[in-house]
Parts: sequence; structure tokens; C-alpha cells
Amino acid sequence: MNYFEFYGIPESFKVDQALLKKKFYELSKLYHPDFYANEDEAKQQEILELSTINNKAYHALGDPAKRLEYILKLHDLVSEGAKPQLPADFLMEMMDINERLMEVEDATELASITSETLAIEGDMNEELAKLTGDYEQLDDTAKESRLIEIANIYYKQKYLLRIKESLSTFAARL
Repeated sequence: MNYFEFYGIPESFKVDQALLKKKFYELSKLYHPDFYANEDEAKQQEILELSTINNKAYHALGDPAKRLEYILKLHDLVSEGAKPQLPADFLMEMMDINERLMEVEDATELASITSETLAIEGDMNEELAKLTGDYEQLDDTAKESRLIEIANIYYKQKYLLRIKESLSTFAARL
């Protein structure tokens, strides 16, 4: 079930939150299991499934990070346990940060690495905003190409998240 189709809204990285909430509440009322208590078991099961889809759709589309991941999954660009090919320069930069992090001896060094990591994250977020901003207006071929670029940033963000977690661990020790 495509959640965008379920709600009758276009696939977009920028969803109208008010419209999303309105659709969610409309369907919550329509598919509320209590209204179908006197129906046969098959109908009750169908309504329960639709109610579950409504909840999952709202949670997936209501959060920008989950929405991004959902769209990438819809297009088979993200999967559990995938080992993406990240650019060598990015991996070298992350390895350098990791090595420096392992050798941190004081809060000043940690602050410097944290600042650098947050700057990288900010650059990624800016690039992602540019790539997703006009997604709806693109033709199908351009969307396909754009989604690959977005998936690359997604995987870089996942990698960077591990470094941020390490930063938090080291911050707790200092």
C-alpha cells in the first residue's frame, strides 16, 4: 500500500501537514473498528487493517526523516542491511574524524571534532533541502536521478549518525 495514494496526496518530500492531519482524522473516523462491531469477522479484519495502515501512513509521512526514508524505500533505493557505496573522499573524512575521536584527550579537542561534524551535517541538510525542494515538479526521469542523489545523502547521514553517537559517548567520559 502506497501511503501517498492511500491519502490521495502527491508523492513529495514536503507534505502539507494540515492536509495530512485532516486526511488522517477523516480516515480514522471512517475506519474506526468500533463502528464495525456488528459486521462479520472478515469486514472487521478489513477495517482493522485499514485502520492500521492509516496509523502507519500518518507516522511515516508526518515526520520528515521517516518520509524521506519511506520515499526511498518506495523506489527500492533503501533497504535494511544495505551496504551502500559511499564516495571515497567522504569515507576518508569520516575515518579521519573517527581516528581523531579515538585520540581525544580533552573537552577542547572533542568540541572541535563535534563542531566539524555538525558543520558536515549542516552541509548535508542544505544539499538535501535543495534536492528535495522541487522534486514534485520534475519529470519521471529527473525524479529517478534525483532520488539516487537523495539516497546517497541518506546513507551519508546514517554514517554520520554513528559518529555523532560516538561523540556523545566520548562527551560523557570527559
